[in-house]
Amino acid sequence: MKLLGSDFYTLYQPYRCELRVYLKKTGQAEAPPGPYVEILRRLGERHEAARLNAFPELVNLSIYPWTKRPERTQEAIRERAPVLYHPLFHHSACLGSQTVELWGEPDLLLWRGGGYVIQDMKISRRINEKDHPETLRQLGLYGWLLEKTVGQAPAGLEVYTGSGEEIEIPYDGGRAAFEALETIQAVWRLSREPYSPVGWTKCGQCGFRPYCWTRAEKERQVALVAGIDRGLAQTLHAGNVRTVRQLLEQYNETTLAAVKRPHGTTLRKVGRLAPDILRQARAQDSGNEILLAPPEMPASPNLVMFDLEGLPPQLDETQKIYLWGLQVFGERPGAFQPGLAGFGPEGDEAGWRAFLRQAEAIFSEYGDIPFVHWHHYERTNLSRYMQRYGDPEGIAARVLENLCDLLVVTKKSLVLPLPSYSLKVVERYVGFQRRMDEYGGDWSMAKYIEAVETEDSQKREENMASILKYNQEDLAATWAVYLWLKAKVPAGA
Repeated sequence: MKLLGSDFYTLYQPYRCELRVYLKKTGQAEAPPGPYVEILRRLGERHEAARLNAFPELVNLSIYPWTKRPERTQEAIRERAPVLYHPLFHHSACLGSQTVELWGEPDLLLWRGGGYVIQDMKISRRINEKDHPETLRQLGLYGWLLEKTVGQAPAGLEVYTGSGEEIEIPYDGGRAAFEALETIQAVWRLSREPYSPVGWTKCGQCGFRPYCWTRAEKERQVALVAGIDRGLAQTLHAGNVRTVRQLLEQYNETTLAAVKRPHGTTLRKVGRLAPDILRQARAQDSGNEILLAPPEMPASPNLVMFDLEGLPPQLDETQKIYLWGLQVFGERPGAFQPGLAGFGPEGDEAGWRAFLRQAEAIFSEYGDIPFVHWHHYERTNLSRYMQRYGDPEGIAARVLENLCDLLVVTKKSLVLPLPSYSLKVVERYVGFQRRMDEYGGDWSMAKYIEAVETEDSQKREENMASILKYNQEDLAATWAVYLWLKAKVPAGA
């Protein structure tokens, strides 16, 4: 059995999943990577190439075939080469009762202070247990392999991040890496698939999503019930509750509330979540929505649909909003007003100032008009940017006071027969149809990153135009859901 450093990525990304390890090992067909993953790959290659320019004395070991490279790596180490690119180590180890071959290919070995520092190059700006456990495990394995090869522990483990920082990673002698390797080995030895519950976010960027999700829908698996997290799905599955119907047949509010499921490192009762989960299950089992109460809609003839596009902090020094989308709908509709961040160092603040000007103009024309958004992303980032750049005229504070989260309105009034309350899912349920063939948050980020990185002005303009069109459709989708909800308000209410 041969285990590679790249096997950690299979286990942990985009979210930890033992089933993905099994499907990859057994050759299950995988969907091609989406545009976001492809952009990240290209940026990673560019990041690596720029880093290598800093090492004129670099020994490039990647030119040697796999079978010859471990020997050439050891020769270069004996010669104390200052920088080794793509060295290759392998060593046997006992995992459980089985001897396995472990292989590791770090990006760089750097001679410092009487020993070699192992360094990997990643475009992410956050390397930690939550965001990138696979990187920590890889470096732990590389350190162990180097120690076995030269008889000396690494002088350090580092990640060269997308922001140009060298982040030191503690070396634990390979302990955490071996724990993960034992998990991978155990999955490989299974005679049939392990259970891993599907999840809307968890499965979103996984290449095996079409395989897993199609089967989950066909079997009406209990994990499809919105509100059932990974820990509860696993607990129910272990108790032979596999489908939505079985959940409804075997549990009521009292018995489900008493169920304990994994939550972090502890066990926690389902408790007060039980009634909501069972209502959701009934809706999905019947295919019909459940009305809880008439929707509480804002009383205004005109409303601003409000939607942001941003980069997560893993890909930027700070969480950056690159598009503040606004458009008034209602009796006196207005034009689409996008507040775009610039591409230079002052671009983030320029986007914020553009948004404030547009919001101020809307207030001047319409008064205290509601700003309707979906979920908490807009509220969170308004507060963040007020702290980051200030709000001298109080415009952002006024927007904050006038926010209306349409997701909250929806959940208070209706239980929908859907596996997720994502806007993209709900908009399809209410009959909204987009004109764009490609869209989505990841798609938008990919287009924006490409626009930032390209030197082709025409390509940049095309990318930004497509992002604007996508955001405008997001606003139209939010309005469509708003109208659908409003139609459920009793006449005269």
